[in-house]
Amino acid sequence: MFLVSLNRRKGFGAYDEICVPEWVFMPASELPESGTGPERPSPRSKTRPSQAATGSAVSPGAPVKFQRSAKGAARTSKPNQEPTAPHSVLREFRKSWKTLRVPASSANLGPGFDALGLALDIYLECRFRPAASLQIRSSGRDSALISTEDDNLIWQTALRVAARAGRTMQPIELEISNDIPLGKGLGSSAAALTAGVVIASVVLDLAWDAERVLHEAAYIEGHPDNVAACVLGSMVACAVDSQGIAHAVRLEIHPGYCVAVVVPDFVLPTAESRRVLPESYSREDTIFNVQRCGLLIAALTMGVADAFPAALEDRLHQPYRYALVPGLEEICGLRMPGLLGCALSGAGPSILVFHERGSEHVCGRVREIFQAHGKASEVACCRVASKGYQLS
Repeated sequence: MFLVSLNRRKGFGAYDEICVPEWVFMPASELPESGTGPERPSPRSKTRPSQAATGSAVSPGAPVKFQRSAKGAARTSKPNQEPTAPHSVLREFRKSWKTLRVPASSANLGPGFDALGLALDIYLECRFRPAASLQIRSSGRDSALISTEDDNLIWQTALRVAARAGRTMQPIELEISNDIPLGKGLGSSAAALTAGVVIASVVLDLAWDAERVLHEAAYIEGHPDNVAACVLGSMVACAVDSQGIAHAVRLEIHPGYCVAVVVPDFVLPTAESRRVLPESYSREDTIFNVQRCGLLIAALTMGVADAFPAALEDRLHQPYRYALVPGLEEICGLRMPGLLGCALSGAGPSILVFHERGSEHVCGRVREIFQAHGKASEVACCRVASKGYQLS
């Protein structure tokens, strides 16, 4: 027998727990056919639903009465007996998968250090449902790097959300299908964090909206740019207020502009990339970036090509990372027809390539620079994700 927690929903009144027989968690293929189970009472039968614990089946839709224990938990009248239920209901329970898709993201976009983000058309997909014990499977890109144990980042995030909500996270069966390159500055950890927050909200029946998901994910991540893009999609401008609450505004990039991502064949850990940054900045450099951050937002949304490449210039993080990404300084200074400019994607080493529609060929020049520095690369994405996470 398993003790399964239930949230207080209409139809369950104040009951929080029921005893569920072990065979509820059997694969659907192993369940007996509906005609071989316990005989159901006829419509005119006087057998009451409360007799389920004595061997009678419960008719579909009929209320089930539970006896309350001394501590207030709802249990069947005889814990050692397994209650019965229609096999169609059990099969439906086994099919209760939820599917979640979370986009990759890029942060900073040049001058918008920890303030601007962009959702990319590459996805982390998770299928999940309640289970008797934690089960995690992974497939897709870099799946060998994704833990299938209880230290999995998605699961750990869900546990943290549950703890902050004062709840207990029940085990789940989790299938991960990943297309986001790991350790390449494309928000793989932010996608996992966002997934963990959403999964916890669903399993715990917290009913969190996108704004609440954003706040929780930003709190865990420590900065809002990547997770805001994961939640809202498109381009975002974001900040954390003096009370620690994350705020973000979704923006639309002008239809005449496109963004591609060039991914080199080496990993740059975020911690290492942040370690090279200074503790403080000069007033001159700070003003330099504030000006260009505002200019970049206006230019990308209004379609003002004359603002580039100045709108992508930066003094707060990219110059300090030149030594970590071979060819980065040359790439940031690249000029050619159709190219608006390039920027390091997040902490790197991937490169965001902003270009005019129809000028996708400019990505080839970025790849050539990487090649000249002994690094192979690929174009991993050529579109902005118009939507944030999607749950079905």
